Amino acid sequence: MEINLDKYKNLSRHLERELINLNPIQRGGVLPVETKKAIYEFWDGYSVCDYCGGRLDEIKTPPVCGFLEDISKFLDMDISRPTHGARESKFIVMHSICKEGDYVVLDKNAHYTSYVAIERARLNYATVKNDGYPTYRIKPERYKEVIDKLEDEGKSIGLILLTHVDGSYGNLSDAEKVGKIAKKKGYPFLLNCAYTVGRMPVKGKKLKADFLACSGHKSMAASGPIGILSMREEFAEEVLRRSKSHPKKEVELLGCTSRGVPLISLMASFPYVVERVKRWDEELKKTRYVVDRLEEIGFKQLGVKPKEHDLIKFETSVLEEISKRDKRRGYFFYEELKKRGIGGIVPGVTKEIKMSVYGLTWEQVEYVVDAIVEIVERC
Repeated sequence: MEINLDKYKNLSRHLERELINLNPIQRGGVLPVETKKAIYEFWDGYSVCDYCGGRLDEIKTPPVCGFLEDISKFLDMDISRPTHGARESKFIVMHSICKEGDYVVLDKNAHYTSYVAIERARLNYATVKNDGYPTYRIKPERYKEVIDKLEDEGKSIGLILLTHVDGSYGNLSDAEKVGKIAKKKGYPFLLNCAYTVGRMPVKGKKLKADFLACSGHKSMAASGPIGILSMREEFAEEVLRRSKSHPKKEVELLGCTSRGVPLISLMASFPYVVERVKRWDEELKKTRYVVDRLEEIGFKQLGVKPKEHDLIKFETSVLEEISKRDKRRGYFFYEELKKRGIGGIVPGVTKEIKMSVYGLTWEQVEYVVDAIVEIVERC
């Protein structure tokens, strides 16, 4: 059978360069120019291995070793390793420190990959419920309630997991309080920082975390897939245990994890990321400005108020009403935004929308808000 190879030639993203992208999952992964330049130097498959002595984390040229030391300092942790993303980081922790059948206590707002990682590691889970519509808040004291119940039932608990900021409502959970509960109970504490590390300041030890699972492509201005697993020293021997057959290799990481362009982009963006988290207060001002302006025209912000993260979820009955009388139906909003050079909103969806203006200039933020207001008033 002959294969048509033409479809693989001249691949393009089909996303207009001038488009302002509001997709929350992408705002934190936008690469600075300096990183794009670095990629040209390392775009071959094993480019970072020019001077490798057998361990990815020990490579000095390019400075992988130094970067991992610096990222640990940046996160106020002891040891870090690159992974293929936060999901892999979570699995590595679960698989290495938990026994089969143990329970992981996690929040109701957790990303699906937390549950999949639990299943893959052959563990059980107990869920800490949120407080429901419209805030969906995770209250730290409910962790203690769930832990107490499992202990009373004689269940073995292997790990406490909290989603620092969830991808549904953008709620910032009180990690320090949950961390204190985990410490008092004597259980390891894993904080999923996929939406926080790289966007806002995060200090792991201050938050009482034993592990941080971080996403480079989601929040650290890196090409995917790439992540960071950062941990306290006391867990390193167990999590980073060496292979018996190949003593130089770390078993849970299968020797080497994400490398090449993803790792180089993460390193090249690091100075940029360190500087941008210092401007987090300004990013919150932009986010709250968007909420205030759009609630004036009938949007309703879901999640905790005031916003403590850039991811915004709106309940948009006003858009749903417009879609009923517009011949484009649910696609009218997406199409009207695209006309104005704005993308990132899911096509065909009008009941609820998610968006983020992280990293946009104030001029761009005001343009986005004015455009949405104009669409609602004219359509």
